[in-house]
Amino acid sequence: MNLFSADGPQSDPTVQPVPASVVAQVDAADTTLSNPKRAVVSLGSNLGNRLETLQGAIDALEDTPGLRVKAVSPVYETEPWGVEPGSQPTYFNAVVVIRTTLPPSSLLERGQAIEDAFDRVRDERWGPRTIDVDILAYADVVSDDPQLTLPHPRAHERAFVLAPWHDVEPEAQVPGHGAVAELLSSVGRGGVRPRDDLELRLPE
Repeated sequence: MNLFSADGPQSDPTVQPVPASVVAQVDAADTTLSNPKRAVVSLGSNLGNRLETLQGAIDALEDTPGLRVKAVSPVYETEPWGVEPGSQPTYFNAVVVIRTTLPPSSLLERGQAIEDAFDRVRDERWGPRTIDVDILAYADVVSDDPQLTLPHPRAHERAFVLAPWHDVEPEAQVPGHGAVAELLSSVGRGGVRPRDDLELRLPE
């Protein structure tokens, strides 16, 4: 069958043009794979099934368009920060390294949406929580934006952040504060305990 005439292709139900909307979607998908930025995210949970919640947050990050989880730290068990000892359950903490084309503001929105999905309650500053998603660093960005300070303003002084971060990025730097290894050495590992019996999966 001749599909071509002087005026171009004849009608053939098996030969359809690709809709412009699909082309745009493909182009957008390609864009998400080019020039991604490295970011580091801290996860913490001290309510409910803590390990399951951390894994759910990691999987939710991976399901985010324009974001890929590249490394997941071991799990640490830590005492709650800023509260009376024994007044809350202990935390499970982990650090995740991602590559993303999302700008910092969108990454923050995604982290807050994940917190909301796990019924995070924000009634109390140092209160217990099902999940805490904090952006520790985004590329080499240094920003004092009150909505999202980068790097995280207390990351350099918290062992429960520095210990798992050092595990996944031994040579990492906290912009404006120095090497994670040196900061961890200075802060010490008091109050953080590796949970070698627990493991978080890197999404496939």
